Amino acid sequence: MSVKVVTDSTSYLPSAERERHDVTIVPLHVHLEGAEFSDASPDHASFYAALAATKAFPTTSQPAVSDLVEIFEARVAEGHDVVGVFISSEMSGTFSTAELARGMVLERHPDARIELVDSRSNCMELGFAALAAAEVATGGGAADAVVAAAGERIERTRFLFVPETLEYLRRGGRIGSASALLGSLLQIRPILTVVDGVTDVFGKVRTVKRAVAEIVSAVERDAAAKGGLRGLLVHHIDAEEQGRALADELAHHVDAEVPLVSVGPAIGAHVGPGTVGVVYHTAEPMRKTER
Repeated sequence: MSVKVVTDSTSYLPSAERERHDVTIVPLHVHLEGAEFSDASPDHASFYAALAATKAFPTTSQPAVSDLVEIFEARVAEGHDVVGVFISSEMSGTFSTAELARGMVLERHPDARIELVDSRSNCMELGFAALAAAEVATGGGAADAVVAAAGERIERTRFLFVPETLEYLRRGGRIGSASALLGSLLQIRPILTVVDGVTDVFGKVRTVKRAVAEIVSAVERDAAAKGGLRGLLVHHIDAEEQGRALADELAHHVDAEVPLVSVGPAIGAHVGPGTVGVVYHTAEPMRKTER
């Protein structure tokens, strides 16, 4: 029996990878002044234009239980096992909704197998985990092996990002331990990360230029200590020029092209425009609390 992978839109998996491995994407949605924006839409610009034009704060809605039931049940009906890899349960109710949907499907199909993985992160840190699972599934791996591949990838990834402001994280309740930085941003530029499913502080510098240098150093340091890089990309939130500059700087150091991936409304609404960051994974596990 083959395995099919399901993930949510906050993974921002490139379309080519989704299609290659037949990964199903469950969309989150963002609401702003009566308008709804799908996180799965490739058109991120319209949301950020609307955000820039208002002082209202957007709200995010997780997938409906019925949407996940429909997706799980369709895969089961096709004769597949299902492995779902989702955004951190500390950041969204999506994982809990997936658990509820799983139970409902298993009531109707008791012989089905649906396994769920909490990625403990978002963006392409989630995406890399979902991709690792999908690669094993495409290769004919059983559900246990697919779940294990996602877990192993999670242990080998790091997500570093530099927000323009902490206000979006604060207002959205996603600030985690970075709340200790509030009130001091005139003096520092924080480098944030994700540890144990929540936002954490990786470092504090005084300029964007220094933040970029620290991120590059972290990538090089982890690559040297953990058997080399196996994947690397740059994210940006409505900051393509800054993201491209970071990608070009990293490309110079790793001697390879570094993809640039836009972050959509569901994460952008809670982190804020102007943010740039990097997600990478290494050959060997990393301790995410290490600096």
